[in-house]
Amino acid sequence: MKHGKRYAAAAALIERQRAYSIDEAIEKMKASATAGFDETAEIAINLGIKPSQTIVRGTCTLPHGTGKTVRILAFAKGEAQKEAEEAGADYVGGEDLAKKIQEGWLDFDKVVATPDMMPVVGKLGKILGPRGLMPSPKTGTVTKDIGRVIRELKKGMVEFRTDRYGVIHSVFGKVSFDKEALRENLIAFVRSVLDRRPEEGVKGRYIKKVAISSTMGPGITLDLGELLQAAEEAG
Repeated sequence: MKHGKRYAAAAALIERQRAYSIDEAIEKMKASATAGFDETAEIAINLGIKPSQTIVRGTCTLPHGTGKTVRILAFAKGEAQKEAEEAGADYVGGEDLAKKIQEGWLDFDKVVATPDMMPVVGKLGKILGPRGLMPSPKTGTVTKDIGRVIRELKKGMVEFRTDRYGVIHSVFGKVSFDKEALRENLIAFVRSVLDRRPEEGVKGRYIKKVAISSTMGPGITLDLGELLQAAEEAG
């Protein structure tokens, strides 16, 4: 993959074979974020699992949010509909919203649903699934407590799931956040991944590597010893 001069200059700031402390890594990420917009702070976690047999998935409510306004669509009716509206969902409904989605409307970032609405939502699997928008009990987005989940999503709850290579890709804020906020978000996210360690299917070390980057910047590997200790203490 070819990169431009800006990326090359940013990459020159990073020692590729070095594992950085949390604070150093965040400083390097900030220094290498030179695009003309507020880049997202991204994280990649390589897990010691066999991806074809084991999936690790869950959610994390980042203490300082993601820095992004999240548009939430809620499938709910009756009292749950009122609860979703009061919690701040941007769109609330049932068959009416399903019909709009089937017609191509996708102006939302997260979808939540009460269990009784899944017959309606299930018809949208081929549209929502490939886009990572399909609600699921495993990530808490199919729930009877829809108001709480919507509030958490608005505050900065992120979902995560291993890809086919056993890697989790997610975000933990914006590069413009101060260093302490990024540190706390990063540690909270790693803690959430630790909490989702499967009982079976781990080969050797569970978390093998963690790297962070800005949207357009190079990857920066973190010192696992320090990071995992901080995440354990956060629990």
